[in-house]
Amino acid sequence: MTAAVLDRTPVATAGPAARRAPLTRLTTLEIRKSLSTRSGRTLAGAAALLPAGGAGTMFALGEQPPNAAMLLAVLGSLVGMLLVAVGVLATAGEWTHGTVQTTFLTVPQRGRVLVAKYAGMALLGAAIATVVVGTTYAVAAIGTGAGFSWQGAGVAAAATVAGGAALTVVGAGIGAAVANAPAALTGTYLVLLIGINILNGAKPEWGKNVDPLGATFDLIGQNGGTRPVAVLAGWVLASTVAGAVVTRRRAIS
Repeated sequence: MTAAVLDRTPVATAGPAARRAPLTRLTTLEIRKSLSTRSGRTLAGAAALLPAGGAGTMFALGEQPPNAAMLLAVLGSLVGMLLVAVGVLATAGEWTHGTVQTTFLTVPQRGRVLVAKYAGMALLGAAIATVVVGTTYAVAAIGTGAGFSWQGAGVAAAATVAGGAALTVVGAGIGAAVANAPAALTGTYLVLLIGINILNGAKPEWGKNVDPLGATFDLIGQNGGTRPVAVLAGWVLASTVAGAVVTRRRAIS
């Protein structure tokens, strides 16, 4: 009788609640998965380090923005395009390569997986943007002249980190919704680099209200009041909700 009771004990305690991994662990796992691929590491490294190289080249050629906020605004909005790609690959890449089956077998609750992915990409984007701020300011401290102003540098740094986190989450939402990495990247860049530029030329006021890269520039450069925050928040909300709705309904083949 005692042996029988001991044999049944693991079965009685191994329910879904006991097997549910903490969200913090899932978030950490998603960051590690994103950086485990060559493309993910390359994009993250390029996003973190290229702005410092761009700043150094700018100073070497005699070009100098008037202040730290404008310098970060230019580089932060450019690196934002790479951060979107980091987010897209983190979600769409699993569907493209078929590894999403393992993910959902391990954690069947798709909502928890998506929350972990979004949180992980927000943290990764913020970390990359923090490196951008540090390296860019270090290069600026060495390469700028007397006319360069550091006024507003702290606010610009915080805005760069927030914008980097937001754009990476936007990419993750788009990738989750499209579920195909090449299609998601191509469509996103067509919209951001061509579609919105056409809209900016035809209807500038409309373009300001839908352009996430322009909003990032204005947010870091401390222009536009609350509009840049609203534009980025709208992209985050729309992309993450779309990713969640489509992921819950999509069948795994």
